[in-house]
Amino acid sequence: MLPAGTFLSPAPGSAVVAGNTEVSQAVCNALLGALGVCASSQATMNNFLFGDAQQQYYETICGGAGAGPDFDGASAVHTHMTNTRITDPEVLELRYPVRVERFAIRAGSGGMGATRGGDGVVRRIRFNAPMTAVIVASRRTVAPHGLAGGASAAPGRQWLEHADGSIEFLAGVDQRELQAGDSLVIETPGGGGFGVAKSAAHD
Repeated sequence: MLPAGTFLSPAPGSAVVAGNTEVSQAVCNALLGALGVCASSQATMNNFLFGDAQQQYYETICGGAGAGPDFDGASAVHTHMTNTRITDPEVLELRYPVRVERFAIRAGSGGMGATRGGDGVVRRIRFNAPMTAVIVASRRTVAPHGLAGGASAAPGRQWLEHADGSIEFLAGVDQRELQAGDSLVIETPGGGGFGVAKSAAHD
């Protein structure tokens, strides 16, 4: 039983959010890291929401899995609690005034090591109508950790590319009013590496 009033057992009335999406990721990674099972995964569900008064959409975006003592981490996957599927681009574009302009592996974002962490992804969505967009994500300032000498992965980041060409970087938890022609780009974190890479061991 958890002590009352702690981070994982807040008192009734406390301001809480994303317990099943962000906090659960942190708990999984802490336990797996403490047991030496594998390095940190992307450690976030990269929650992304947009909509207006008539329609709303919510997705979680995949990233990199952490490496273990005898396996590389997988790229562009959901890990731990975030076992969800993302909407097909054709369906998303049919139902909402958006266009998926890019959805690709974020090459090189996984941590190096004797075994390598998986890579995150890049997701770019252009809006064809005014919308409110919200992101709730972690591992933006603290990178997913490596283990046993493995390197940390690249942290996530996100930004707005406005129709006028200007760029505005967003925090991990942020909200913006978007106009037609604006694009939101999300780069999800990779997974941490495990063990010392052979090249580093010989240096």
